[in-house]
Amino acid sequence: MNQEKLQEFEPIFYPESIAVVGASKDEWKFGTRYLRALTTSGFEGPLYPVNPGGGEILGLKAYPNLTSIPGPVDYVIISIPAQYIPDLLDDCTRKGVRVVQMFTAGFSETGEEEGRRLEEEIVKKAQEGGFRIIGPNCIGVYTPAHHMPYGPMEFSGEAGSVAFISQSGGVAGNFIEEGIRRGIQFSKAVSFGNGCDLDSIDYLEYLAVDPETRIIGAYLEGARDGRRLFELVKEVSKKKPMIIWKGGRTSAGAQAAASHTGSLAGSEVIWKAALKQAGAIKVESHEELVDTILAFQQLSHFDGDRIAIIAGLYGAGGGASVASSDACLSEGLDVPPFTDETRARFKAILPAAGSIFRNPLDMGSVGGILEILEKTIEIVLADPIIELVIIQVPVDFLAGFASAEIFQGTIDILVSFRKAQNKPIVLLSPPGSAVAQRQEFERRLSDARIPTYPTFERAARAIVNLSWYCRFHAIEE
Repeated sequence: MNQEKLQEFEPIFYPESIAVVGASKDEWKFGTRYLRALTTSGFEGPLYPVNPGGGEILGLKAYPNLTSIPGPVDYVIISIPAQYIPDLLDDCTRKGVRVVQMFTAGFSETGEEEGRRLEEEIVKKAQEGGFRIIGPNCIGVYTPAHHMPYGPMEFSGEAGSVAFISQSGGVAGNFIEEGIRRGIQFSKAVSFGNGCDLDSIDYLEYLAVDPETRIIGAYLEGARDGRRLFELVKEVSKKKPMIIWKGGRTSAGAQAAASHTGSLAGSEVIWKAALKQAGAIKVESHEELVDTILAFQQLSHFDGDRIAIIAGLYGAGGGASVASSDACLSEGLDVPPFTDETRARFKAILPAAGSIFRNPLDMGSVGGILEILEKTIEIVLADPIIELVIIQVPVDFLAGFASAEIFQGTIDILVSFRKAQNKPIVLLSPPGSAVAQRQEFERRLSDARIPTYPTFERAARAIVNLSWYCRFHAIEE
């Protein structure tokens, strides 16, 4: 059964050839942008622009229709008006196409009878023609290992183990873009819009057995079969963490969801209770979605709650210590006092003036001395009470007032501790103006599997989500 599911989805995420219907000489048309993204990303199979005028588009021979393409076509991207699609699907049947992805909107999401009728017609044609539909009203798939970009987005990150399914093309695009920037590595992603044929349940059944996927994120506005979806989430989340952002929480949001993808949002109370019972993590925002998945990818496992906070580096000040305690405690983390032995070790290397030996630890003016920083982190990690360490590093101050040696040395110290021991390390880097330095800082830490967050609140929430999941499923086992 697993092999059958993998084979069924092979042409969806790993097509051998692609035709883009609606590509033209107008570089701003979405059909052309899809085609350009595929060429820019290095898709290795044959690409066929389809335009009634023929000629050449982006250096590729254009064909007047699908049936005039000489070779086989696995996957068709459609970006033409809705009324022309039924006839095009007849060509898909004649050509032996396996997957049709419809960027085109104007179907059931309109709420109009004509849109619903047209959607029913395309589903019937797909069933009769033996091909599957992604969409309509969607951006489509993203498979970095196969050089499949996300729709018209002309960039691709490194392949990894995070999969993402979304009813919203925009949510998926924002998530992929920020995820790549922050070091999330994707196995694949898909926005499926109205999901008239393949919907969230189909994709989840596939991702459950996909060997390339270890973590599954989702943005959902509703489901055609809620009972089956929750049963599947419960089954899948035992082996692969599921992080779900549910759109349409309010009455206004539910109405927007209906007009966006034609979804029936359902009760927020039911969704929240059912997902928790199923062992999935329900997040409330784009930020929490990205933050939580980053924690799962970089930390893998953490089921504790006792953390240490190191602040005061490079002039961060005692105020950061107070704020960090409030943020972490309010999210349910514990910030316990260090042991007497740990405090004694601090006194041997840190000056009494300007340093606070409690947890959070304020290092005062010596936080920028690399030898002392290294020894301090070593002492904190050695404390038997502490299970995870959050270290605040104000990158703006570091970039503006420290030498290149200290900037690089700070990164090297953090990376070395992450590799040398098993306690998780999380970085707190407040946003600021040193954008280039922050990107370099975060990239090197991400490569070492150290997640970085802009605020204590967001870091704490991600840690709590990870810990809850690990405890929940440990109890279940």
